[in-house]
Amino acid sequence: MTAIKDIYALDTDGSNWTVPQDFDVSFNWDYDDGRAAMMGLYAKGKQMQWDAETRIDWSQELDEDNPEQMPEESLPIHMAGCYLKMSPKEKANVRRHFQAWQISQFMQGEQGALICAAKIVTQVPDADSKFYAATQTIDEARHVEAYKRLLTKFKVAYPMTKPLEELIDQTLRDSRWDMTYLGMQVVIEGLALAAFGQIRDGAQNPLAAQVNAYVMQDESRHVAFGRLALRDYYPQLTQKERNEREEFLLEACYLMRDRFDAVELWQNLGLPIEECATAMYESGFMEKFRNSLFTRIVPIVKDIGLWGDHIRNGYTEMGVMEYAKTDVQALQDNDEDIAKQFDARRRDIQRVIDRAAVAAAE
Repeated sequence: MTAIKDIYALDTDGSNWTVPQDFDVSFNWDYDDGRAAMMGLYAKGKQMQWDAETRIDWSQELDEDNPEQMPEESLPIHMAGCYLKMSPKEKANVRRHFQAWQISQFMQGEQGALICAAKIVTQVPDADSKFYAATQTIDEARHVEAYKRLLTKFKVAYPMTKPLEELIDQTLRDSRWDMTYLGMQVVIEGLALAAFGQIRDGAQNPLAAQVNAYVMQDESRHVAFGRLALRDYYPQLTQKERNEREEFLLEACYLMRDRFDAVELWQNLGLPIEECATAMYESGFMEKFRNSLFTRIVPIVKDIGLWGDHIRNGYTEMGVMEYAKTDVQALQDNDEDIAKQFDARRRDIQRVIDRAAVAAAE
């Protein structure tokens, strides 16, 4: 298999990135039965483990000119003058690099989630939360594996983009266990679900759609985990402490809305950065992404009790308050159902293949 380190389009500044840590490791001696909802989620996490090697049909290939077979409007610079002037071959190269840049951010972000989940296991005081976070840790490792395998088919990869690095750095550096939850389970998982969903629902390539559908099935449980843990914890905090967390959330939302502009990608391709960044920000693709992003985040923030004047005013200014009414459980159920549909489709295809093999042998 192709090594990721051999296909990076940009320098990664070494093989490792270290983030200094300063937090207490928490043991729990009670070993009680835990909260029913949390233990139910832990049981579901155990039961729904899967193997990326066998559940996904890796014999499928990507399209040469449009790897994920996404609609042209999903490329955020598709109406930029510099893109419109390109030959079909040049446009195919841009599509491949943009899609590889996206999948690279998924892979890099999933490693961030892997590390955050492991940190939650060590930090969180409740045994039931430790149990579930342990299942999430193996989920995230599987996601890194799946995206790595998908990315090798592109034959090009990109390092973690600076805005994502900044968000993960902030999440990991904070010594308070709930801030790891807030940064990862609410903000970064919300970002991931919005991005994964666009490919799952828009890609005509079955491999690209399948990988994202299965990852989203897991991620919906992870968000539920954050909701359960933080909904119980935040009523215990002072208003000053809640205000501090609301400020973090607002800063993170502005960061995700305004700064994921893929500057390093356009620069690597030799394209005019300002023109591409402007086209990306104003594109229908990004508008759809921002809508999906806040659909995943705003109702969670309300549900966990960080709903003071500060954050409501901030979300009103951003024009996203309407998303507070979103039915989060319905979104999670839909993610689950779509993954099951992919499983059923693969079983149907395999039955046809098996029948054809039997007929050929007769």
